[in-house]
Amino acid sequence: MYRYDEFDAQLVAERTRQFRGQVERRLAGRLSEAEFRPLRLMNGLYLQLHAYMLRVAVPYGTLNSEQFRMLAHLAEKYDRGYGHITTRQNMQFNWPKLPDVPDMLDNLASVQMHAIQTSGNCIRNVTCDPYAGATAEEVEDPRPMAELIRQWSTLHPEFSFLPRKFKIAVTAAEKDRALIKAHDIGIQIILNEDGDVGYKIYVGGGLGRTPIIGQVLREFLSKGELLAYLTAALRVYNRYGRRDNKYKARIKILVQETGIESFREQVEAEYATIDVSDISVSDAERDRISSYFAPPEFEALANEPKALTDALDANRAFSLWAKNNVAAHKAPGYAIVNISLKPKDLAPGDITATQMRAVSDMADKFSFGELRSTHQQNLVLPHVKQADLPVLFEELEAAGLAADNINLITDIICCPGMDFCALATARSIPISQAIAERFADPERQRTIGEMQIKISGCINACGHHHVGHIGILGLEKAGVEFYQVKLGGDASEHAEIGKVTGPGFSQEELIDGIENMVDLYLKQREAGERFLDTYRRIGIAPFKEVLYA
Repeated sequence: MYRYDEFDAQLVAERTRQFRGQVERRLAGRLSEAEFRPLRLMNGLYLQLHAYMLRVAVPYGTLNSEQFRMLAHLAEKYDRGYGHITTRQNMQFNWPKLPDVPDMLDNLASVQMHAIQTSGNCIRNVTCDPYAGATAEEVEDPRPMAELIRQWSTLHPEFSFLPRKFKIAVTAAEKDRALIKAHDIGIQIILNEDGDVGYKIYVGGGLGRTPIIGQVLREFLSKGELLAYLTAALRVYNRYGRRDNKYKARIKILVQETGIESFREQVEAEYATIDVSDISVSDAERDRISSYFAPPEFEALANEPKALTDALDANRAFSLWAKNNVAAHKAPGYAIVNISLKPKDLAPGDITATQMRAVSDMADKFSFGELRSTHQQNLVLPHVKQADLPVLFEELEAAGLAADNINLITDIICCPGMDFCALATARSIPISQAIAERFADPERQRTIGEMQIKISGCINACGHHHVGHIGILGLEKAGVEFYQVKLGGDASEHAEIGKVTGPGFSQEELIDGIENMVDLYLKQREAGERFLDTYRRIGIAPFKEVLYA
């Protein structure tokens, strides 16, 4: 995993020291809230509905056990005993007190973490496939490239005050677990016809009030061109992006208004003016960064060891969990373990300090001290011996983290909504909890199969509702909350925006309507079909009919 170099350590220490002084001036009344706002936002501190919120950067979703224990410490000492995994793989604390924030940042710096560029009109935290470095599906581990982008973009003087925030996601597999087509720039590591490793670049994706699927900007970009080409794309956006209307300031609007062909021409023209050697990274430097992500020393193991097969035969609960939450690993005898953060009694993505410490211990014992956060608001232990899976499952059960619902109907993505967010127009957490309660029966969940429900409490779409098989948007009219439904969204490599069904519902009507649609799907589906497949085959009309029955 990446470790700070001297520049990183100095940068974070200086930023933390500066912010401590800014907080002291705010508390003493020498800075107004209006003056303090841009300073706190540059340090990941938001003022939410009821309190401040600190967003901690988790670059490309990779954490070590020491860092996760520090997050547990912050949750326990400075918050209300829990943290929240976001759809950008970061960690949020919803209840810090302003005088404590500098101490929180000092604590984060002690384990090579920070909150820089988790807010503001800059290049945000780079997200990544949570299976990176563990799956055989990828061309190569995408995290060294994500780290290169992190270093290039951190406090970049040309891109620190963009028209709006800018989000980049990377993957190296055909199966997209990073939602690259819903980002300002999405990057897929690919092989060309000659077997050379390079990048396919997507541009202009995004959700929010104007959901758009990204388009191909470059079919193939060689490794040495990456930073220069990103510079060219960002320059075009910085030059022509709307600054008069924040709702039209994202690069997706510029691409739509310009047209992808014209936008591509402008990027290529700007790229032609750049001395690539000025920005390119040497092979030696790429190798140095890649060395930080060298795979662990895997043992020579056989697949399906007796300890695993015996446990699968003897323990049905373990067998069901292993079937649903465990993915194939590139190394024989190892597995990728998904940990669901979707219990009925907490908001999706929430995890207590006690559970964080338990997962940290599990990472040390079973996964070389490494774990990942996902944009689905779950966790991953990337390198677990198959023989250790039964014992790991017992420890997850003891920690209340053994739900076997990954990608099932209760594995819901959900923003904090009006319970926390000052921008929200409706509550979202109670909706997720009501759905989880209605479909709590594990057998029923498995019968339904893959189902992605995503909930946002406002049109900013932090809950990714546009790309949910069932997407739910909370709205408010005359002081009353109601919920609009979209169907047919897709967050995979076949990304698609869902279609609005019609007028909104009350919470009770919504839950009944979802159940009606699920029942229709179970009656109509053909062998092997997911909800999304049946929807695509029979169309939206039958689902609308039962939804509004």
